[in-house]
Amino acid sequence: MSISENAAEATELPEADSRDTTEGRVYTVSGGDWEDLIEDSRHDERMVINMGPQHPSTHGVLRLVLEMEGETVTQLRSVIGYLHTGIEKNCEYRTWTQGVTFVTRMDYLAPLSTELSYCLGVEKLLGIQAPRRAELLRVMLLEINRIGSHLVYIATGGMELGATTAMTLGFREREEVLHLLEHLTGLRMNHAFIRPGGLAQDMPDDYQEVVSAFVKTMDERLPLYDKLFTGQPIWRNRLKGVGYLPVDACLALGVTGPVLRSAGLPWDMRKTEPYSRYDEFEFDIPTSTDADCWARYLIRVEEMHQSLRIIKQCLKKLEPGPVMVEDKKVAWPAQLSLGSDGMGNSLEHVRKIMGQSMESLIHHFKLVTEGFKVPPGQTYTAVESPRGELGVHLVSDGGTRPLRVHVREPSFVNLQSMPAMAEGGLVADVIAAIASIDPVMGGVDR
Repeated sequence: MSISENAAEATELPEADSRDTTEGRVYTVSGGDWEDLIEDSRHDERMVINMGPQHPSTHGVLRLVLEMEGETVTQLRSVIGYLHTGIEKNCEYRTWTQGVTFVTRMDYLAPLSTELSYCLGVEKLLGIQAPRRAELLRVMLLEINRIGSHLVYIATGGMELGATTAMTLGFREREEVLHLLEHLTGLRMNHAFIRPGGLAQDMPDDYQEVVSAFVKTMDERLPLYDKLFTGQPIWRNRLKGVGYLPVDACLALGVTGPVLRSAGLPWDMRKTEPYSRYDEFEFDIPTSTDADCWARYLIRVEEMHQSLRIIKQCLKKLEPGPVMVEDKKVAWPAQLSLGSDGMGNSLEHVRKIMGQSMESLIHHFKLVTEGFKVPPGQTYTAVESPRGELGVHLVSDGGTRPLRVHVREPSFVNLQSMPAMAEGGLVADVIAAIASIDPVMGGVDR
C-alpha cells in the first residue's frame, strides 16, 4: 500500500465513497456547499433550489444556489467557473501583439472594448499614440459593437422572461451589426482588429456608405422597441421595482455601467476619463434614479441612440491618413492582400517583401515571431464597455511578452450585486435581475 493510501486510511472520510482501481484507491467527494445547505434546511421550512448552469434563464453558464421560503428568496449564492479559459495566463506566454487574440475572447459580445483597453495599455508602456484616423475608427467600431451588445441584452433578457418577440427582433438587428463588423474587420466576432499602435488595416473603400446605411436602418428600427416593450404593461410590470440597487450599494460593491447609471450617478469612462478622442464628441449619458431593472432597460435603449449619434460624428471627422504608427519596430510590416485564389498573400506582395534587403526580411521575421520589446513598467488603462469599467493591468519586465496581465472585468464585479438585488424578492424576479446586470460569463470566468 502506498504512502498516500496509508494517509487516506488514517484520515477517515466517512462521507466520501471510495473504490479501488488499477491506479489506486479513488474517493468520490460531492459538492460541499450543496450538501451543507441541504443538511441545514432539512429540519425547517426552507427549500434549496439549484438554478443553472443551463443557459436559459441564468443569462449564461451561471449557477445560482437559492435558499427559499415559499416563493421568496432568502439567500442567494453565485457559483462561477464553468467557462474558465485561463486567458490572462495564456497572454503571459505570447507576444504583446498575440495577446490581442486572447483578450478579445473574454467579453465575446463586446470584444473590441477589451482589445482597445489592452492596446491602450501597451501603447502607454511604449510611450506611443495611435494616429488620429486609427483612434477615430476605434471609436466608431466600439460604438457599433456597443449597439450589438445591448441588442443581445434585450433579446436574451426578453427570452428569459418569456417575450420571444424580443429575442427574434433583437437578434435580427444584431445580425445587421455582425454583418457590418464582418465587412469592416473581416470577422463577425473576436476580431483582433485593434492592435498595439493602431489597427490591423484600414477600412474598405466603401465603409462610409455601408456604415451610413447601417445608421439609417437602426434609426428606423430602434423606435420599434419602444412600441413593443416600453409601453407594454407586462414588460413594465416584470421589470418595474425589481432588482433594486441604490447608488450607495453600487459604490460599495464596485458596480459600474448601466447598473450604476440607473441609480443616478452619471459615471461613464468616455466622459469622466476620456480616451481615444472621446472628448471631441457630443453625446449624452442617460441616467435614472429608479435603480431597478426597468431603468436599466430604458438606459440601454437610449445608449444605442447615443452610439448612433457618435457614429455619425465619426463619419464626418474621418480624414485620410495612416492607421498604424510609423515606428517600424512596433508597426506590423505586412499589408494584407489576398492572392488570386483568395488565400494567402498575393504574389506581388511576396515579391515586394523578398525583393527588399536581407535586413528588412530578417526584421519582418523577428517582429512576427518574437515580437517587439516593451520597456519595464506597469499600467492600468480602462474603457467604458457596454457593461461598465473594463480595465487592463499590464506589467512588463522589458521583454517581448507580458510579465502579468489582469483584467478588471465589469461582468465579474457587477455579479457581486446579485444577492443584494434578489434576496427578499420572488424567484421569478431573480431572472429579471440577472438579465438587468447583463453579465457575459466569458468575462466573468476568463
